[in-house]
Amino acid sequence: MTESQTPEAHARQSAQTLSAVQRMEDALGRSEIDMTPYFHEDFTWRGNTGCGVKLGVEGFVRGWQRPFRAAFSERVYHTEKFIADGEWAACFGVCEAVHTGEFMGIAATGKTVRIPYMDFWRVVEGRIKNNPVSVDFASVMAQLGVDAFGGHGWEKFDRDAVDAPARGAENEDSRHDD
Repeated sequence: MTESQTPEAHARQSAQTLSAVQRMEDALGRSEIDMTPYFHEDFTWRGNTGCGVKLGVEGFVRGWQRPFRAAFSERVYHTEKFIADGEWAACFGVCEAVHTGEFMGIAATGKTVRIPYMDFWRVVEGRIKNNPVSVDFASVMAQLGVDAFGGHGWEKFDRDAVDAPARGAENEDSRHDD
């Protein structure tokens, strides 16, 4: 909430932001290609490693939407939770899909996969302008039989298969207290 904004105005802006995001999510669910009604002309999509950065609506369509749809068909999105705060909204969930095209060098397998995601959106003038995203491609690769971490993922510490390294004095970071 900005200092000059009343709680009521903030709540109204949050609701408008969430509505703009949900309209876009519905469009993706309908497999719409034209995203210009939902994305600002200065739109930026910023993904984690493996996903890239997409500038503008055409960059998003060319660099994310088309490759994603080519790799995965029968997509069903299950957003677990949406939150909104002023001009920002966020969600997390999974997309269930069938691996029917090349993905990260892995030929189509026909397997159904769960693609975990987190999205953050900044809505300006009723359209999404900024979209930082985290899509768990390593999880998808594991479901397809490829270990993106070559056996070095930290899940091994969860299973007590390997002792977790001890924090030594040489690794102390006085800014953080774990």
